[in-house]
Amino acid sequence: MRELTLYVRSRRVPAALGAALASTALVWLPATVFGDKGEVSSIVLVLTVLLLVAVVAATLGGPDDTLDRTAARPWVWLRMFHLATALGCVLVLLLATLATGTRFGPFGFVVRDAAGLLGLTALGAVTVGTARSWFLPLGWTLGAATFPGVGTAGEALTWQTQAPDSRPAAVVAAVLAAVGTAVYASRGPRPRTSSENV
Repeated sequence: MRELTLYVRSRRVPAALGAALASTALVWLPATVFGDKGEVSSIVLVLTVLLLVAVVAATLGGPDDTLDRTAARPWVWLRMFHLATALGCVLVLLLATLATGTRFGPFGFVVRDAAGLLGLTALGAVTVGTARSWFLPLGWTLGAATFPGVGTAGEALTWQTQAPDSRPAAVVAAVLAAVGTAVYASRGPRPRTSSENV
């Protein structure tokens, strides 16, 4: 239990949970006061998911790069559990609003976007490091929110904003989630360079 507590604290998980809760409230409250009752727009929903995933990104790496590669811990399973727990936290925060008048939904949309963006962020942690891991999800999502996708290729490229029943969007999100999880679990975050440590 002590090791788990140290792991959680070293990854800044309590701060990330607080920031995620505050971020959800900051989006939900204005939507409740100024918006129509019912589900928020798809753009508001996807940007909220993106915000929560960006908050989670800070927990994907620890303060000591060498410790993240020591053979003393089962890192593959620990990293997979970390991503699954992060996904669960994002889903709980957003799906809790289904009991209110202003909802982040539908359910399939939330699960697809949260899983896909978290997988993409995990892939970013491996390739460009934890500090920059949210850059690609941000750029891709803003592009998808700006340019509507048409046809199969368009739906695949703008998967974040597509309807919950879009098959191309579901496939892209599932591939990103699976590949991101597998690569992050096996390799871990990219070690920081000397300039990033300063």
